[in-house]
Amino acid sequence: MEFIQSINAIFWGWLVAGLLLGTGIFFAFRLSFPQIRYFPQLFNALTSNKKAADKKGVSGFGALCAALSSQVGTGSLVGVATALASGGPGAIFWMWMTAILGMGISFSEAILAILFRESNGDGTYRGGPAYYMSRGLNCKPLAIAFSISMIIGMGFFYAMVQGNSIILATKGVIDVHPSIIGLVLVILVSVIIFGGVKRISDFASFFVPFLSVAYICLSLVIIGLNVEKLPTILTLIITSAFNFDSAAGGAAGYTVYTAFRYGVARGLFSNDAGNGTTPSMHATAIVNHPVTQGFTAMFGTFFTTIIVCSCTAFTILLTGALSSGYTGVELTQQAFTLGVGEWGKQVVFVAMLLFGFKSVIADIYYGEVNLRWIIDNKFATQFYRLLCCSLVVVCGMIPVATIWELVDFAAAMLILFNVPALLLLSKFVIFALRDYMRQKKSGVIDPIWDYTTDVKSLVINEKLNECNSPTLKDK
Repeated sequence: MEFIQSINAIFWGWLVAGLLLGTGIFFAFRLSFPQIRYFPQLFNALTSNKKAADKKGVSGFGALCAALSSQVGTGSLVGVATALASGGPGAIFWMWMTAILGMGISFSEAILAILFRESNGDGTYRGGPAYYMSRGLNCKPLAIAFSISMIIGMGFFYAMVQGNSIILATKGVIDVHPSIIGLVLVILVSVIIFGGVKRISDFASFFVPFLSVAYICLSLVIIGLNVEKLPTILTLIITSAFNFDSAAGGAAGYTVYTAFRYGVARGLFSNDAGNGTTPSMHATAIVNHPVTQGFTAMFGTFFTTIIVCSCTAFTILLTGALSSGYTGVELTQQAFTLGVGEWGKQVVFVAMLLFGFKSVIADIYYGEVNLRWIIDNKFATQFYRLLCCSLVVVCGMIPVATIWELVDFAAAMLILFNVPALLLLSKFVIFALRDYMRQKKSGVIDPIWDYTTDVKSLVINEKLNECNSPTLKDK
């Protein structure tokens, strides 16, 4: 484990975090700041994509909810707490930056996932980075490397940290052996994941909106009870984000380095922008135009980190729970207990149980999609599901710090493989966005993409037309 810690220190010192934020800046300028220009479209896309044209398929809204199953979960309740405990209040600022810049990355990932996806033959689709790496870049080695990282990282490590958080939250309320909790969790997860992506989407569409609103409302109650402290907390977050003096960081020695390292890492864990996980869900969406799902993906990143994670962060900081010495889900439980009384711990337990349950389902599905890209065999898929479930059973007996180190390592590998592909394929994102805007300017209310054409040939033809245009010749 010391080796993994040393690697993570290199990856997350500045390398991966800097690469992630740098990519966000690239897409912000390359796409003319879509997170600002098209912000109203984010909400319009939700209402226009509630139903799929084919009842067997997955709607854009359903794909979003399924993606949020992994985004709004452990990252929002536990990731924030670990970011604060390890990086101090300044980590929240860097989580926000990860989300704001990550919105453009999520936008691009979703569009590419739909442009280069494959049909399952039953009215549903599958896709993601491995698919746009192989079909868009024609780079099979990169796709294989990413898929292996996803199979192990998401199906094993990410699912384990979700299960571990559920078990810890349960132990704080009920005195029961971790393996029993893990076994019950696996039985419930199996019912969903063995039902396919449509069942995952339907389940998420029903639970995610209700759970998210309920959690946000309770957080707002606690924030409202301590609203007079809010300006001080906001100032603390911003000043701590740029604190170069460990002595000024208090006993924990928080500095700009620790704030940046844990803020970006946990911000990524909460919204998944850049690590290539959510494109697998967005690829399943049956929408009129890929850009519409891109708007939906941006909303997911914004909602998860800017709204839900901020609610958790403000609750912890306003109640003073950060000084309690707790970390992870226990810190979040302590904050809600201080905020509304002992029953606050019960609320976090229920939220963690349901959020984490959804996250485990989504994480295993992500790994499964990539396994099917390498070997599309029913037996292999079923075996993989069983293996992932067995790891969830034992995850409660593994130290929390160990699992988080594995998660950080997996996330770093996913980013290092996915980000170069995103940068090289950005021309397809730009082409799709131009097509969408051309239709909007011509008066089309709901732009339609021609899925029967090859997008690579369309981009090549556009380049040829530009080169042969009279304007360019005159120049």
